[in-house]
Amino acid sequence: MIDFRPYQRLALDHFAENPRSALWAGMGMGKTLTSLAFIDAANAVDEKLTLTLAPRRVALGTWPSEAELWGFDRVVPIVGSPTDRAKALKTDALIYSVNYDNLPWLVEQWGSKWPYKRIVADEATRLKGFRLRHGGKRTAALAKVAHSLVDEFYELTGTPAANGLIDLWGQLWFIDQGQRLGRTYTAFVERWFRLGHNGYGYEPLPHAQEEIMERCSDVCMSLDPNDWFDLEAPQVTNVYVDLPPAARTLYRTLEKEMFAKLESGREITAVNAAAKSGKLLQVCNGAAYLDPLTEEDSARPREWKDVHDAKLEALDSIVAEQAGAPILVAYHFKSDLSRLRRAFPVARTLDDSPDVEREWNRGRVPVLLVHPASAGHGLNLQFGGHALAFFGNWWNLEERLQVVERIGPVRQAQAGFKRVVRVFNIIARDTVDELVIDRVQSKKSVQDLLLDYMKRKRK
Repeated sequence: MIDFRPYQRLALDHFAENPRSALWAGMGMGKTLTSLAFIDAANAVDEKLTLTLAPRRVALGTWPSEAELWGFDRVVPIVGSPTDRAKALKTDALIYSVNYDNLPWLVEQWGSKWPYKRIVADEATRLKGFRLRHGGKRTAALAKVAHSLVDEFYELTGTPAANGLIDLWGQLWFIDQGQRLGRTYTAFVERWFRLGHNGYGYEPLPHAQEEIMERCSDVCMSLDPNDWFDLEAPQVTNVYVDLPPAARTLYRTLEKEMFAKLESGREITAVNAAAKSGKLLQVCNGAAYLDPLTEEDSARPREWKDVHDAKLEALDSIVAEQAGAPILVAYHFKSDLSRLRRAFPVARTLDDSPDVEREWNRGRVPVLLVHPASAGHGLNLQFGGHALAFFGNWWNLEERLQVVERIGPVRQAQAGFKRVVRVFNIIARDTVDELVIDRVQSKKSVQDLLLDYMKRKRK
């Protein structure tokens, strides 16, 4: 018999009363367990095949393992090679899980015979990019079945609008097909937003927050961990390093290139503004890619060279301060990972294997290297430690919040630990590193921060 907490019972009632709804529950509040309990209770009354959507790691590991742990119907992951996925489709079960990347394939496989009448979208911010036209392939595929072939649609997230209210339209469309926030994304933007003061991006109008929340309130339930737990905020320490002369010279050269590229573009979006800053952030971390024409996510291998060890030395001091206590280290670029492995031979890297997570939680991994994009969702790392260092900084606020919460205050409290979470930001002084930290603290747009930075530097 599971002893559900009061807030979980509220969530169960919310789902039962609203067959198309969202649960905005703070990270670490047991959304997976609550959803499994709801599915189990719902199937006892009206049995339906259920499909859970999640990031790959969560679809492959978290949903099946949580179901097994708590004694619910097994969850069959539709993940892996086409052969593995096809085999999973033929496996008899009531609950299946699929990663968002495989949605187009899954929709194509079933066509009009789509069998899943109940969908649970975990980490539902993955739906924020949906548009009726020119949206992403994954959400476009889901849109083909979400309203015409699915009876129930539930969304789970701890950060519905980490990057601003602008993220909500796509998520709400899958619940009500635009009834609350506008039939189209354009209508949504025109009603509640205006161009940013620099002429790029959007910022909400003064009345937007209250009106949008009011319109969503009947189908979106929000649970704040601070209302249920006595939490102590993470202790954040900014550790500054100075770029050595040669690295500073390289940085200034690349900075001028970035200014030229941003100013030559017709539009500065959050995506291209962040991408143009990538080379600067690489130098901040201590490496520089040799090919100036290729971005970090290029399919072909990239050469890079070391330009300084300032951040590695700072991290070495932080690790020493831990006096043997385990620490998470977040990196961003592939060059970061290579250099961290070289500098810290005892470090392990979080990958798709559950063995690394288990070893960490048993206290057997002194340094665990994680990428926020893959380590942010569905992982419980609070048993292994309560310290995290950001070796590399990046603009995605949601990913940052998610990786902090893997060992965060809520998870520490639920595990029965009374210990303060410590977060170290390793920052290259007088660089865009400082802008990223400013975004974390102020939630200002990437465009605004970079444009203001350019103006200061020009002067």
